Amino acid sequence: MSAFAGTPAFAADATQSGRTGSWSPDPTALQFTLAVMPDTQFLYWGSQDSVNRTPQEESFRYIVDNSGQDADNIVFMTHLGDLTQDADPSSFAQVDKAFSLLDSHGAAYSVVAGNHDVSGDDSRGDSSYLQTLGPRRFKRSKTFAGADPTGYNTAHIFHAAGLSWLVLALDWRTTDQGFAWANKVIKDHPKMPVILTAHDIVYSDYDDNVFPYESGDPEDNAELSGYGQTIWDKLIQENDQIFLTLNGHYWPSGRTTRKNAAGNDVHMHITNYQNRYFGGGGMIRLYHFDLARNTIDVETINPWILAQDPESRNKLAAEHARITGPVDDFSVPIDFEQRFSGFIPVPVRPARPAARELVKGTVAYWRFDAQGAPGTALAAGDTIRDLSGKGNDLTVVTVPGTAADALTWSDDHHPDQPAHASLKFAGGRNPVHGSYLTTGPKAPLNTETFRSGYTIESFVMMPLDWDSGRNGNASFLSRRGSAGAAGKHGKNTDPNEPLAQFAITNNGREPQFNHYPQNTTYPTTNWGHGLVELRWWHLAVVNDGRYTRLYVEGAPVADNPNRVSQGLTSLGLPWLVGGHEYAGAVDVVFHGNVGDIRIVNRPLSADEFLTA
Repeated sequence: MSAFAGTPAFAADATQSGRTGSWSPDPTALQFTLAVMPDTQFLYWGSQDSVNRTPQEESFRYIVDNSGQDADNIVFMTHLGDLTQDADPSSFAQVDKAFSLLDSHGAAYSVVAGNHDVSGDDSRGDSSYLQTLGPRRFKRSKTFAGADPTGYNTAHIFHAAGLSWLVLALDWRTTDQGFAWANKVIKDHPKMPVILTAHDIVYSDYDDNVFPYESGDPEDNAELSGYGQTIWDKLIQENDQIFLTLNGHYWPSGRTTRKNAAGNDVHMHITNYQNRYFGGGGMIRLYHFDLARNTIDVETINPWILAQDPESRNKLAAEHARITGPVDDFSVPIDFEQRFSGFIPVPVRPARPAARELVKGTVAYWRFDAQGAPGTALAAGDTIRDLSGKGNDLTVVTVPGTAADALTWSDDHHPDQPAHASLKFAGGRNPVHGSYLTTGPKAPLNTETFRSGYTIESFVMMPLDWDSGRNGNASFLSRRGSAGAAGKHGKNTDPNEPLAQFAITNNGREPQFNHYPQNTTYPTTNWGHGLVELRWWHLAVVNDGRYTRLYVEGAPVADNPNRVSQGLTSLGLPWLVGGHEYAGAVDVVFHGNVGDIRIVNRPLSADEFLTA
């Protein structure tokens, strides 16, 4: 499965204090979670004899318990610094005990030093922080990828969604040697998306006594700090792999987006709850990555409070079990494939020869990749061969008064389409205009009734100027001959409509297959959901001799009637590609692109479709 092919389970409403499961993230699932823990300094003030590991340890238990696909699939945790208030050795001794809970279960994590943990820059030499959370701590970690010579800047690699992800954890103040090291780490891992963590990058530029409840923009309420600008200039701007930065230090929480030198978005987030009840109480933010939905869903929870009996929670605890304001609970849309394409090129599926697609029972196969240069027009009388060899060739017909470029060759195509080409139709109604294609008067397909079943497939794309009034209810494939002429009558019957039409309706660009079976006098209609413009869609209808099912991108739609529909009624008249007949005359021509079309005289499974 592609890494860019679901929806994650979010945090449970309750946990059980003291219970710790096993660390078991799923590295292949397209949904995974990054846990982020900001400043926990007020829990560790050893010089004042004020230490409480319980909230942080409860969060660590939650993180371990919710690794794996059956939960949030937490794959990594990053701490954003200020682990202590005073940098006292006694404080770090307690921090050591808390983090031992993660170590004992093999959990993957990173840490950075904050200004309350260290002073000066990464050339400071030894410190209680380095002795406690330096590279020696990670010597048995499977995700630890190395440190700079000072030990204060570290790199970590975790595996999720079939990719390797690099986390850079930088010191409170990194010197030029640290930035040089970080740049080299990125260069040495050229195909890894990078998440950059540091204690200080952006700060929030609003008053949390007012915003977000009364004013401001929750998606753009942060600015680069002075040191953050240094990180941007020396590391972020020229490294397109860095797509997300995370920091604490400042409050309230916020976020902003900036364009890097490649013109791509870098999402920059600050999260910090030390000013909240119990110094934040070990609160964590969960970044739920979903590469199927191209979204990161973010939520902020307090496992320590969630582990408490709801009836026993005090008022402030109840308020802080979950933080749900717009700066704490939000979604970040990211087209991961596109965003990472600069360093993880999207593999292009090669075209496949027509002979490979001629499965047993193929009665017609049309594709548009071997005749005209992209952008050149087709003229009336031009032909397109039926590659099945059954003689169902197509001929271009042009509505009088139509522009010369109403039907052109195109190299646009569905990424899984066998042929890397399509036809671009510029048709419509009121008045009817455009060019379409028709089978010949003696084509074998004209009399085919498909009594034992059938599969009809096509690829379509609608342009942005598609209009329901001008272009709705236009068929990309239809069978001539009206229902009335075939003696059809009864519920939902329109005697003037064609006997079979595979169309895009005017109701939200929904695909519809409306057909008159041989066994009934009235139609069966299969409806799909709305299709967005400028995206290619694979559409298929499959009849197994009894029931007809419509599929969009290989997925069955909701409106597939459980009505016996055997065969397709025929008056021996031609099929149209891009044309729609009403009352015996073409009344609208398709507007959009049409790719490969294949018709098979038996039902196919989804893994036999043209997209397979």
